Amino acid sequence: MTRPSSPAPSRLSGQDLIRLKKYLADNLARAVETEGIAAPQRAVFLQEQISRIYDQTQLKLPDDVRKQIFDQVLNDLLGFGPIQSLLDDPEVTEIMVNGPKKVYVERKGQLSKSTVTFDDDDHVLQIIDHIILPLGRRVDADSPTVDARLPDGSRVNAVVRPVAVDGPSITIRKFSKDKLKVDDLINFGSMTQGMADFLRACVIARFNIVISGGTGSGKTTLLNVLSGFIPESERIITIEDAAELQLQQDHVMRMETKTANVDGVGAVSIRELVRNSLRMRPDRIVVGEVRGGEALDMLQAMNTGHDGSLTTVHANTPRDALSRIETLVLMAGMDLPLKVVRQQISSAIDVIVQQTRLRDGQRKITAITEVAGMEGETVVLTDIFKFEQTSVSSEGKVAGELKPTGIRPNFGPRLEAAGFKLGVEIFAPKLAAEQKAGRQVR
Repeated sequence: MTRPSSPAPSRLSGQDLIRLKKYLADNLARAVETEGIAAPQRAVFLQEQISRIYDQTQLKLPDDVRKQIFDQVLNDLLGFGPIQSLLDDPEVTEIMVNGPKKVYVERKGQLSKSTVTFDDDDHVLQIIDHIILPLGRRVDADSPTVDARLPDGSRVNAVVRPVAVDGPSITIRKFSKDKLKVDDLINFGSMTQGMADFLRACVIARFNIVISGGTGSGKTTLLNVLSGFIPESERIITIEDAAELQLQQDHVMRMETKTANVDGVGAVSIRELVRNSLRMRPDRIVVGEVRGGEALDMLQAMNTGHDGSLTTVHANTPRDALSRIETLVLMAGMDLPLKVVRQQISSAIDVIVQQTRLRDGQRKITAITEVAGMEGETVVLTDIFKFEQTSVSSEGKVAGELKPTGIRPNFGPRLEAAGFKLGVEIFAPKLAAEQKAGRQVR
């Protein structure tokens, strides 16, 4: 690449700065290839080289402009370009790149436009390639969408032209570097202690649990928390489109799907992985999300001895979750009567946990529902815990209460057989308080 001209600093345009950045980046990349510097020493080496290459340009930029350009070049080579600062910001939970000049972020559930920008479409494509190439995935005009993950487990989706009309798009849902525990969700108000004790008993007692919720409602986070209740002695197999789950147990086998190669062959779907997992001697099968025909294989696994399975599904209510699972089962291509499908669902699934993102950005468990069997051709659902909204403030803040409905689940004897005797204080805390007060008076 030719050396950029040396106009006065006041005359440097945006395009001049972009050319300077590309000049520095190209020379740095060649220097790294020539020297063969190992990753641990690469940052220090690049810092030295970028100063040397900059001096050769004979430009005299202000210190703040020079530092900004140096940081941007290093982020392009060592990190993820302009969005590296957003990835490092613990308050940012989601990053949305809508073309090179529009980058939005989510903080505390609220969207805002960031000051971060890319140079052009090619710059965005460069960062996309940086993310997906180590995973063996590709994106181009023939395959314009891709799902991937960052090294820390953050979920990435990228869309390029011709599907993305306004330029390449990147959507990143960040995961907290500190793995959330059940106590954190209680402190956030996402669940109560009684709900946590109930869910812990259900997981250890090997109940099949479906987490239902909309996009961005916190399903995967809750799945991580619930999976933490699985005993260390059990073999866990996780199946995902892109490996995001961060299980802390030692005996975990993680699998993720594979996209087709350039010839359109070699794809491995979630359904194939679910089938294969049954031959891997699993104690628990955890599917990141069911969204297709694998729902049938998941139900069959739950009904044939692989109890204690966990998965998520996109739905707005527990009833909607059942309807969606019915639809997904029919997508498997089996010509099954609807009543048979519902019988499979009612016998396989024990509990549905509804996770909701409220209008003010709060994420809460809004229902824990028992699948109580069949009446005729209808699956019976019984709410054990429920969120009751009481008001919305002028600032849009939602207020409400998470509380039990007072109904004990029909599977209470199964919990007791597993060693959990959940008392009235879990299912009817007000009654328990009244009984306690009555005893004290007597």
